[in-house]
Amino acid sequence: MNKPKKFIPVMLMPFQENLAIDYVALEKLIDFYLDAGAAGLFANCLSSEMFQLSKAEMLESVNFIVEHVDGRVPVVATGTFEEPIDKQAAFIKEIYATGIDSVIVITSLLAQENDSNEQFEKNVLELIQKTDNVPLGFYECPVPYKRLIEPTFLGKLVKSGRVKYHKDTSLDIDHIERKLTYTNSTFDFGLFDAYMVHAVNSLKLGSAGLSCIQGNYFPELIVWLCENYDDVAQQTKVEAVQQFLIDQMDVMHYAYPISAKYYLKEQGFPIEQHTRRTDIEAFDNKVGEALDKLKMDYQVLRTIIDN
Repeated sequence: MNKPKKFIPVMLMPFQENLAIDYVALEKLIDFYLDAGAAGLFANCLSSEMFQLSKAEMLESVNFIVEHVDGRVPVVATGTFEEPIDKQAAFIKEIYATGIDSVIVITSLLAQENDSNEQFEKNVLELIQKTDNVPLGFYECPVPYKRLIEPTFLGKLVKSGRVKYHKDTSLDIDHIERKLTYTNSTFDFGLFDAYMVHAVNSLKLGSAGLSCIQGNYFPELIVWLCENYDDVAQQTKVEAVQQFLIDQMDVMHYAYPISAKYYLKEQGFPIEQHTRRTDIEAFDNKVGEALDKLKMDYQVLRTIIDN
């Protein structure tokens, strides 16, 4: 409960105009997160457009990230995709060999949407059995659909010693509290919340930290919240940050990740808006104006925090 809280960014993936990975921008992006105070990196995730990457690109980009980080912080990366469990297990071992600290398992790719929870749990245990001693984490990715892990089952997995990380997208503070109840006796594990509407409550309940798309706009703000959420002297500012994250939720999610890339570029960061995704909202002048206002609102918030 009293351990320092950590911010783990869900990394963007920069692309060149021809949609090849922009490794020059990726290197600068790694430093951008670390300079802001990130305590780890979540590579090859939904924000990284993982479903639009080939396996070769996944391995190459994750290896690049691990090499540039050079042990400064832990790196985790997704290693399961829509394949039979045997092939998922094989790729978990392959991506773990890049040097990452844990391989992230997508919950919705271990069972069909209409499969029972019992079938899902059976598949999870089979995957664990077939991946030797590779440290694992779980991500309740909303694509292709969202499947939540039951708190009691998560507790069982964590106590086995194999599961080190969980990115929660339940959007339900009571569900998070139950998960923490079943996992809080294990110190080599962290639950990281993705939903910023209840960020402060989640941290106070004992989550290990935050792992959210808002950190792709202003990572230093999420780091500040992790460091100050329970500081009595800072509570007025903490409340202002929490309300800002609630008020700006829709703006930051719309046309994401193009919107985050636009926001960073407007701050002078060397990233272009190129994306391989074709399933997101259109980015137009109205979206740009909303993000420009977000920038101004954030500057006002920083004035409150810094004074």
